[in-house]
Amino acid sequence: MDKKLSLYGEKTIFAKILKFMLTAADFIPKPYTSTIENGNFEWSAPSNIALVKYWGKKDNQIPANPSVSFTLNNCKTITKLAFSEKENQGSFSFDLLFEGKPKEDFKPKIQKFLERVEVYLPFLKDYHFTIDTKNTFPHSSGIASSASGMAALAMNFMSLEKLLNPEMTDEYFYQKASFLARLGSGSACRSVKGNVVVWGNQANIEGSTDLFGVEFPYTIHENFKNYQDTILLVDKGEKQVSSTVGHDLMHNHPYAERRFAQAHENLDKLISIFESGDLEEFIKVVESEALTLHAMMMTSMPYFILMKPNTLQIINAIWKFRNETQIPVCFTLDAGANVHVLYPENVSEKVLQFIQDELVVFCQNSQYICDKIGSGAIAL
Repeated sequence: MDKKLSLYGEKTIFAKILKFMLTAADFIPKPYTSTIENGNFEWSAPSNIALVKYWGKKDNQIPANPSVSFTLNNCKTITKLAFSEKENQGSFSFDLLFEGKPKEDFKPKIQKFLERVEVYLPFLKDYHFTIDTKNTFPHSSGIASSASGMAALAMNFMSLEKLLNPEMTDEYFYQKASFLARLGSGSACRSVKGNVVVWGNQANIEGSTDLFGVEFPYTIHENFKNYQDTILLVDKGEKQVSSTVGHDLMHNHPYAERRFAQAHENLDKLISIFESGDLEEFIKVVESEALTLHAMMMTSMPYFILMKPNTLQIINAIWKFRNETQIPVCFTLDAGANVHVLYPENVSEKVLQFIQDELVVFCQNSQYICDKIGSGAIAL
């Protein structure tokens, strides 16, 4: 073998090993090389819908099992960050606006986020920040905005850090943004990039890590390009059990270990499904994952049910419609009552007609949102 080729191969392998060995400490910056007094940025970041669900976490927002999601396009948070240097650098200083108005009840979550990420963003106490945020979907629509909100905020903070460290690479920028977003809300790390994002160590997915979300690195069949997601708003009220509490209940769950193994198995199945375009097998994995998520809630201690009667009505109607028409439409669920109806773009007309004819009646105030796969966070 040519000596140069051999050496190149060894370097490539070594580079990959280094990438896999990335730790949280790699996101602690060295002293900054530039300064800036004030400025502002604006980013939009989308929500996402998990196909393989993450439920249960370890310390520091590390997932108990890997997950994979479709990044959405229309349901997003738009956040503007204005900053100016301040004299007193002993504490965090920020104002929080939601749709242009002060929102005091959001501030504790932001304060906690700043405390978590301070070691990775040491400039945070040097500035006063004004965080002005809004969602493109209706407030209290039952769609969790923590993923899109924390991702948008992380993108803004990284834009400031890039000014302080102009040598930063784009790869590092997005990896660290996802890493930071995760510390605010676990699933937020899947809202930085698109279209299909993996979060969590998975042996058969190169580059996958617990630290941040990565774009799915393998072939995705045309069947899954521009996939549609119509979100049926069954219940717009606040959940009686928060996701944080639900995750914690996995620590002593009798079926936890088997569930974590199942998630790995289903993620492996999706590798070949995405390549082959097999919609029938895709539906089996996605619907099974949704029902397993809620089964874990119903079998925890204390146990709880987040689905509503209308959630079950919709699921049964989808099964009946699919059986009668052979149209490859399926559902998935987050940790709530709302139903995400997933289907390829080429059957949109028929599925939307079905939704209007048979499913809207089960939605609160007949509300639903049409969305599709998107490309991730965008600087505005």
